[in-house]
Amino acid sequence: MTISRRQLMKSTGAAGVAMIGASVLPKAARANEFTIRLHQFLPAQANVPAHVLDVWADTIEEESGGRITVERFPSMQLGGTPPDLIDQAIDGVADVVWTVAGYTPGRFPRTEVFELPFMMTSAGPTSRAFWTLAERHMMDADFAEFKPIAVWVHGPGLIHSSTPIRTPDDLSGVKLRAPTRVTNQLLSNLGATTVGMPVPAIPEALSRGVVDGAVIPWEVVGILRVQELVENHTIFTGASLYTTSFLFAMNRASYEALPPDLQEVIDNNSGADVSAWAGSTQEFYDTPIREQAIDRGNNIIELTEEEVEMWRDASQPTIDNWVAEMDEAGMDGSGLLAEARELIAEYSA
Repeated sequence: MTISRRQLMKSTGAAGVAMIGASVLPKAARANEFTIRLHQFLPAQANVPAHVLDVWADTIEEESGGRITVERFPSMQLGGTPPDLIDQAIDGVADVVWTVAGYTPGRFPRTEVFELPFMMTSAGPTSRAFWTLAERHMMDADFAEFKPIAVWVHGPGLIHSSTPIRTPDDLSGVKLRAPTRVTNQLLSNLGATTVGMPVPAIPEALSRGVVDGAVIPWEVVGILRVQELVENHTIFTGASLYTTSFLFAMNRASYEALPPDLQEVIDNNSGADVSAWAGSTQEFYDTPIREQAIDRGNNIIELTEEEVEMWRDASQPTIDNWVAEMDEAGMDGSGLLAEARELIAEYSA
């Protein structure tokens, strides 16, 4: 099944998407033309670059009347490693970046509320809730050093492994790659041996036996060919074991260097609608990759409601520990958790 970029954007109510950054440089050919460098960690043909970031960049170029050109640098082509991306946006090494909030553990603590186990079932409403909560609590705290364009989460998280995993006990001794501090804590609490690494490192780690499996969404499995490296996929039916928080961030000085009408183009293509659209788009591409795994004859383990409830119970200490950590740091973990759940329920209704 395919769907056009314009259909995807229209279906979620997003007007478009936007970007700019610290090295907004006027071109000699035209006085009012600006070049923006977009940097991110996945190959250009991966789903997020192809169906979210490129769509956003194309929209900015179109709505600016060609006065903004977005240069796209996939796979860390501007140098550094994925954990460097947010500082590259802040320092102006890149103009706009897409990154995982958890690649810099502890730096964006409030974003972790959306990564807690069994918080979400659908990426679009949860991403809209993420933006709303960010507006209320994160813009002048977690995000003070850059201009957020959008924030979102991927679709329901699951486990891909070399051995079948159906119960928490099955994780005992299993080496799993996890993307963030919260997911590392969760899987460790459930008995796994966790190994943190950025997404691009997963195939080699699986091939060399550094890890026995990984927690990533379906849509990333395809570009990494994980379905060829492991044969078991544990799905939490009607629920999500975890998700990952993403940041789409712009250098503030670059934005401020734009004339007001081009700042308006950026603003019109930022915010809650763009966040919801990005999350929904990423989740949309889960299905075809799952079908590829099925076609290969891989073992799709769909947990029953009773089995999922067992995982919920086993995951509760991770939630309790996070709340206690946040409360101790003066960030009202219990309040953030309650507010995030209320917003997800509201936008999911």
